[in-house]
Amino acid sequence: MPTNTAEISVLIVDDQELVRNVCRDVVSALDYQPMMAASGTEALRILEQHPVDIVVSDLKMPGLGGMELLEKIKASNPRVEVVIMTGCASIDSAVRAIKLGAFDYVVKPFSPEELNVVLRRLVENMGLKDENNLLRERLRSSHGLGRLIGQSPQMQQVFKVIQRVAASRVPVLISGDSGTGKELVARSIHDHGPWHDKPFVPVDCASLVPTLIESELFGYVRGAFTGATHSKDGLLHSADDGTLFFDEVAELPVELQTRLLRAIQEKEFRPVGGTRRVPFHARIISATNRNLQTAVEQGSFRRDLYFRLNVVSIVLPPLRERRVDIPLLAEQIIERLARSAHAQHRRARWILSSEAMDLMIAYDWPGNVRELENCLERAMTLGSGPVIQAADLPSSLQHPSRSVEASAPESVIPLEVMERQAIHRALDTAGGDKVLAARLLGIGKTTLYRKLREYELRK
Repeated sequence: MPTNTAEISVLIVDDQELVRNVCRDVVSALDYQPMMAASGTEALRILEQHPVDIVVSDLKMPGLGGMELLEKIKASNPRVEVVIMTGCASIDSAVRAIKLGAFDYVVKPFSPEELNVVLRRLVENMGLKDENNLLRERLRSSHGLGRLIGQSPQMQQVFKVIQRVAASRVPVLISGDSGTGKELVARSIHDHGPWHDKPFVPVDCASLVPTLIESELFGYVRGAFTGATHSKDGLLHSADDGTLFFDEVAELPVELQTRLLRAIQEKEFRPVGGTRRVPFHARIISATNRNLQTAVEQGSFRRDLYFRLNVVSIVLPPLRERRVDIPLLAEQIIERLARSAHAQHRRARWILSSEAMDLMIAYDWPGNVRELENCLERAMTLGSGPVIQAADLPSSLQHPSRSVEASAPESVIPLEVMERQAIHRALDTAGGDKVLAARLLGIGKTTLYRKLREYELRK
């Protein structure tokens, strides 16, 4: 949104010149910049050629009507706000327009003051929305690293390790349950290092075909085997000076572990059927959801390769052990899904109801962050939106199994502790500004002062 009201542009769309002129006078009196269109088609042409902040459109017009115009605007540029003008007989349609993303409507015939009030309220709301977006970014930047996000002590420690190892080429082993975000951590290490412009090559060890795995990793020369009609570079060569990420490294066959160990030690390898040695300078990052130490003891993983890969270890906690991160994660996932999904997801800012959030925090998430994303995508697809209600969540969250309920008390955080932590974080983020901190927390200023006295917090 423009910082100066004189820079706010308002496009007035109506097939009646008298109505356009009345609206123009209201817009000009507010010191906004008016533009006018006599049809929905002309409005679209203006929107393509000029930056527009607000559209005030009649609902019923010849050709492209106000409802269709609204849908096209929200599909192509959801940041543009829309106010609908409608007759008394079309109020039901105006209400439907609001559900599609319109800010408000005015009923014809309306007085200039009515439109004035709606526009002033809209501009004020746009300012608050921009401010809230800025606050969210400030909050997220203090609790995240790229797409990785978390304010729990466990994740803060993970972020510190990432920042320390990113600038070096030491091998890193990432351990954690399925769905905890091991590849995200690997990509974050790569992206924050000096070789971020080099390739990041993921290798899914669990999905490689056993009979082809050697040629996939090391490549092959023409004639190396039946069907090898031409030479092909392997994944080790593709990584070049970048990062080679072995996902589920415990699944590598023992004979391939030997060849990989030799490549890491000698910093070169030979393609299948080849005699020429190829330099190998890629950084190695590995991930596993198994205990590699146990695999070593059982003889399914080479001890010397284990020590080569495990120079720096990062252990990702399951989501049930960092429940405090669930609200931040949920907001990040919802925003990402809304940006990438169908137009109906982008028409409004999606949020979680307090009941839905309570269920999500209480749930144990055996599938971790991957399950959380799946749950939210399902709720946004099947729910009526833009508020995700408890009823939109899968039945596993609404009616958790006995085993989940039984395990919950082990990781439940006392309410007083959570409130203290939340207040401290908000005040730190707001630089001690109590009004700003209250807004971050979603509570009134009076409530914040009462909590400060109640918990004897001095800020």
